Amino acid sequence: MAEDYFRILSLDGGGAKGFYTLGVLHEIEKMLDAPLHDRFDLIFGTSTGSIIGSLLALGKSVDEVHTLYSDHVVKIMSKTWPWEKSAALKELADEVYDGVDFDALITNVGIVTTKWVIERPMIFKSNVSQAHGRTGSFVPGFGVPLGEAVQASCSAYPFFNRKKVTTKAGDTVELIDGGYCANNPTLYAIADATNALNIAPERLRVVNVGVGEYPAIKKPLDAFWWLSKLPSVKLLQKTMEINTQSMDQLRNILFNHIQTLRISDSFTQPEMATDIFEHDRAKLNILRQRGRESFAKHESVLREYLT
Repeated sequence: MAEDYFRILSLDGGGAKGFYTLGVLHEIEKMLDAPLHDRFDLIFGTSTGSIIGSLLALGKSVDEVHTLYSDHVVKIMSKTWPWEKSAALKELADEVYDGVDFDALITNVGIVTTKWVIERPMIFKSNVSQAHGRTGSFVPGFGVPLGEAVQASCSAYPFFNRKKVTTKAGDTVELIDGGYCANNPTLYAIADATNALNIAPERLRVVNVGVGEYPAIKKPLDAFWWLSKLPSVKLLQKTMEINTQSMDQLRNILFNHIQTLRISDSFTQPEMATDIFEHDRAKLNILRQRGRESFAKHESVLREYLT
C-alpha cells in the first residue's frame, strides 16, 4: 500500500541551475497540497541541492525557498572572485540558517561534501539510524552547524574558497563541493535506506530531481562571460555532468529493482544556453518554468509514488 512506502528525495548539484529543481518541486508540492518534509522520509542533496533539501527539511515551503534563491543566488553568482562568492554564500547561510544545528531538521537528511586533503566524501547526516557503523560516537552533522555544512557542499573550488569546519570531536576538516564525489547523491541515499535504515527495497520510492542539461554559452553576455571560457570552468562543468551521469548509470545497474524516477530534461535550444554561474534573472525564471513543464511529463508516476 502507498502508505507503506519509504520515500526518498534526492537533489542534484548544479549551482544556479537549481532554479529548474525548484520548478519541479513547486509542482510536486502543489500536487500534494502538503509540505514536502511531510511526504519524504529521507532527503539527500549535493551543492545547490543541499540548500534546497535542508531548507525543505527545516519546514520551508518550495515557494519560500524560491524567494530566498531569487534574493541570494543572483548576488552570489554575480561576484567575480572566489573570496567574494564565498563571502556572499556565508552571508546567505548566516541569514537563513542562523546557527541552527542538525537537530532542528524535521526529516532525515544527507548533505554531501568532499574532503579536500584525503579526497574522500564526507556526508553530514541528521539521524544516528543513518550511520554505517560507529553509532556510539555519532553526532548529528558531526556537531557542525547546518549552515556551515551547506556552505561546504556548495564550495565549488576553485571558484569558491575551500570551507573549513570543526567537528564536535575537535577535528578541523577542509571541504569542497560535494559534486566532486556525488553530484547526483541518489546512490548514497539508497545505501542509507537499504543498509543503514534497513528498508526493504520493494518499499522504496525514489524521486531524483536534477537541474536539466543545457547548451554551453557561446557568446558574450556580460563582463563575467570570459570566466566561462576558461579551461577550469569548462572542466568543472564537465566533471559535474560526467559525475551526475555515471552515478545514475551505477544506480540503474546496482539498484534497478528499486522504483526510481529521475526528472532532468535536456534542452538544446540556443536560447537555453547557461551554466552553474548564471545570474540573469530572466534566464533563471525560464529554468524554473522548464522545471514546472518537466513535472507534467511525470505527474502520473509522481502521484503513484507520493499520494
